[in-house]
Amino acid sequence: MAEEISAELVSSLEAKAREIRRSIIRMTYAAGGGHPGGSLSVTDLLTALFFGEMRYDPEHPDGPDRDRLVLSKGHAAPAFYGALAARGVIPAAELLTLRKLGSRLQGHVDRNKLPWVEAATGCLGQGIGMSVGMALDARLARRPSRVYAILGDGECQAGLTWEALMAGGHYRLSNLTVILDRNGLETDGSTESIMSIEPIADKFRAFRYHTIEIDGHDFRQILGALAEARRVTEQPTAIVARTVKGKGVSFMEGQHSWHGKAPSRAEAEQALAELGASLEAPAR
Repeated sequence: MAEEISAELVSSLEAKAREIRRSIIRMTYAAGGGHPGGSLSVTDLLTALFFGEMRYDPEHPDGPDRDRLVLSKGHAAPAFYGALAARGVIPAAELLTLRKLGSRLQGHVDRNKLPWVEAATGCLGQGIGMSVGMALDARLARRPSRVYAILGDGECQAGLTWEALMAGGHYRLSNLTVILDRNGLETDGSTESIMSIEPIADKFRAFRYHTIEIDGHDFRQILGALAEARRVTEQPTAIVARTVKGKGVSFMEGQHSWHGKAPSRAEAEQALAELGASLEAPAR
């Protein structure tokens, strides 16, 4: 599959990912809170889905045959909102309302606020359960929809997650693709020091998932894995994407302390300089 992915597409996706990362820094700085670390780690996965994989019409967010994206790690909302803005679905200026009272852009994605959100998430482990339900519903209704569920690795410490995954494997939901943002860190440190989830790929296989392990920042590998998932017809797919928390910002990379705190002005300026931009958001 890798040879079928053009250099032009990869370059385009890389540019979109940089734009989204800039938005994450700007909005978390403006909000004085949020979750930049895990948003930056999942950015490339969301970029590949929004701009290279999913079938959906921004003008008709409730189209019955659309693909569904469930951000089970709902605290990575800044990356999701940044992707919507990069897609032209919401205005870039609205990003600066993140976490403000009355804003559509809540700290965790909220379906009651934005029609492009498939499920309100953030209580870890619940998004994957809803994803399994959506995939089963699409199969029973004979719709072509595919369901993509993005999990955080800390979420894989919850029993609720594995109950849902077991159901997906039991019902052989080939229209379900689970993507694990495996950045290895959660609020208080590494997942392996807090509650080890390894060998995570073997666990997915044991739950009857076709399992693929990739570099979650390599667009050729991401798109190749998504294409492979589409070809699987007898079971769901799990993509274990090895990522870096805080990816793209040198002082945030690999630091669990950036799980849930906003950058100061100086830090935001440094981060944006590294991303080739300034603190002032582009008007559009």
